[in-house]
Amino acid sequence: MKHHTAMDFPRAFPAFRALVCSALCLAFATAPAHAQLPSLGDGADMPAGQERRLGDRIVRELYRDPDFVDDPVLVEYVQGIWDRLMVAAVAGGELNPEIQERFAWRILLGRDRSVNAFALPGGYMGVLCGLISVVSSKDELASVLAHEMSHITQRHISRLMANQSLTSPLFLAGLVLGALAASRNPQAANAMVTGSVALQAQTQLNFSRSMEREADRVGYQVMTQAGFDGRGFPSMFEKLQQASGFNDKGGYPYLRSHPLNSERIADMRSRMPLVGGPESRAPQGSIEDAIMSARARVVSQPGSDALRAWATEPDLPGFDQQPLRRRAAALYAAALADADRRDMAAGRRHVAQLASAVAADPAGARLARLLAAEVEIAGGNGARALEALGPLPASGLGRPELILLAQAAQHGASSAGVTDRLQSWLATHPQDGGVWTLLAAAYRADNQPLRALRAEAEAQAAHLDWAGAVDRYRAGQEWMRQHRGGAGDYMEVSIIDTRLQEAQSRLREDAAER
Repeated sequence: MKHHTAMDFPRAFPAFRALVCSALCLAFATAPAHAQLPSLGDGADMPAGQERRLGDRIVRELYRDPDFVDDPVLVEYVQGIWDRLMVAAVAGGELNPEIQERFAWRILLGRDRSVNAFALPGGYMGVLCGLISVVSSKDELASVLAHEMSHITQRHISRLMANQSLTSPLFLAGLVLGALAASRNPQAANAMVTGSVALQAQTQLNFSRSMEREADRVGYQVMTQAGFDGRGFPSMFEKLQQASGFNDKGGYPYLRSHPLNSERIADMRSRMPLVGGPESRAPQGSIEDAIMSARARVVSQPGSDALRAWATEPDLPGFDQQPLRRRAAALYAAALADADRRDMAAGRRHVAQLASAVAADPAGARLARLLAAEVEIAGGNGARALEALGPLPASGLGRPELILLAQAAQHGASSAGVTDRLQSWLATHPQDGGVWTLLAAAYRADNQPLRALRAEAEAQAAHLDWAGAVDRYRAGQEWMRQHRGGAGDYMEVSIIDTRLQEAQSRLREDAAER
């Protein structure tokens, strides 16, 4: 697979690339002096509900993008950091109750290898695999997420929109989605930018220097209150700036949208304790951090040459003398690359080596078990995947284990209890579209078509595709008219009727804004 350039949108998460790289993106660069941005805290915010609707319209398209990826292991890793930051933001008073309640606070993971993360209206956060692949620790990743979260909690996006009277969610979403369409034709994109209202809108949506500094300050406070090491902030700044300076071929849009200078880095350094020696250096990451960075590199689909190189790295001379973190990451990447290349024997061998190397590290040992199951599922052996997962608790199952358990059942493993576990998860995570999709498949395998139709509808609703949800709910109603169901089916169709009304209401709201 070829390397993706900045203009290679169709295969490189085009929606995210359009948002981040094109002239219509909601990027956060230094605004021109004449932009007349509102002073911080002047109250000229777009209403929270309107900002959320704008975010919904944009994210609906991102969910449809082929490079949106619901990787349960990476999502759990990023979500764990995000959740700690959310708790700290609430406790520190940076997140007020209104936007905590009304915003989505969802993370979307992109397969793109660009080093980037960005906030979107309404509390959505985009994180690209390229960013995860270059961080050395949770502290470094937390610094980026905390900075972006602060753009949301401080209402920077809505202030800029309200200041320029850009308050129509349809108009603003249309600009972004227009960039998505134009991204598939670079000539059309250039024509769209030149001399159009889109260029003016992009300029108006740039963040000011004061907003960037505020996001740094608030982000640092939130991440340290959440228990992360503040040294990750300047460490991440310096790492990105150095890497971009040596080799920037379009892979570091974060630095173009968040320009760094010596003043910002020095400001972060000044917040560090006045100590010298090893204590002042960037924190060392864990085995888990190293493995997650390796996983992000493989998940970003780098191409057959890179996969082959990773698969053979553990066999190179001197590999056993490498530090444990380096060996663990390399063995993990090798096994994942083996699975992608359908070399099951090599995958099992590398997983076994990994499990032995990280046996004393609980987080690493768990990741090795998950990887072992993933390799077996890639080979179509559900029973061996179930065996690799080992004994599972009756409750409190992690999302990666849950998804692998359901996938193992699809590949021949026992399906006993899988449906109940999926239902239990959705009782507390009703917006999890990926698990709704797995539940639909489980219902169909169990010959429960009505429940499967409803689960398919809920998956569409979770991804904000209200038209798709209405279609599936109506299919459920039609099935009930053609078949004589039992008491359970009548209860299910009652739920379908209610949810159909809700989905239709959302469609009408969207139509009213046109």
